[in-house]
Amino acid sequence: MSDAAVTDQAEEETETAEQDEAREALVDSVRSHLGDAVVASEVMPGLDTHVRISNEAWGEAAQVVRYDLGFRYFCFLSVLDWLPSPFGRYLETEPETLQKAAAAAGDAELTPGICGADRRFQVFARVRNLTTNQMLCLRADTTSDEDPIAPTWVNTFAGAEWHEREAWEMFGVTFEGHPGLRNLYLPGDFEGNPLRKDFPLLARLVKPWPGIVDVEPIPAPPEPDEAAPQEDGS
Repeated sequence: MSDAAVTDQAEEETETAEQDEAREALVDSVRSHLGDAVVASEVMPGLDTHVRISNEAWGEAAQVVRYDLGFRYFCFLSVLDWLPSPFGRYLETEPETLQKAAAAAGDAELTPGICGADRRFQVFARVRNLTTNQMLCLRADTTSDEDPIAPTWVNTFAGAEWHEREAWEMFGVTFEGHPGLRNLYLPGDFEGNPLRKDFPLLARLVKPWPGIVDVEPIPAPPEPDEAAPQEDGS
């Protein structure tokens, strides 16, 4: 390895270490503002910062990161479903298999990731500080698995409105205080939440899919005509 390469590597390691120190300091700042509402945190060296907040403080956390910590840019908000897929890697199409898998979903053990989880559904959002260029991922468990609820972020980040609508539509999480939860993509009479792990994506094979269109099969090509007998030129 050349001297220049060694120097570049050393500079990168120093820069990464400094960034990780800034990430740790960011976690401390969040904790100093929210106290015991910070349930867990994790700094991924050289990559990212994650902080898990209690459900009750989810709305307050948005205000803290924006107005106190300078994270004014809202990136996105969505939901995590920590239930292992009851259908396995590949979905079966038999109705009986689908029904058994969906029934067993309620007894499955959760497999939470970064910062852990006590509920099946977890709201998470990403914000950015445009001055320091730091990124922060916040997450919070919903109130329950049967009727998941989380406070809205719309009052702090107006851009969260459509993200929360999508999360409500796809995961069934209600955002308390949202001005108008309604479908973005699906027809109004659609049943279920398609991004839940226990939603059978092939349910269209079990009952008619809303708005389905009958498609006629492509007609078979015509049979080739038999070759006409050649006349004897003799």
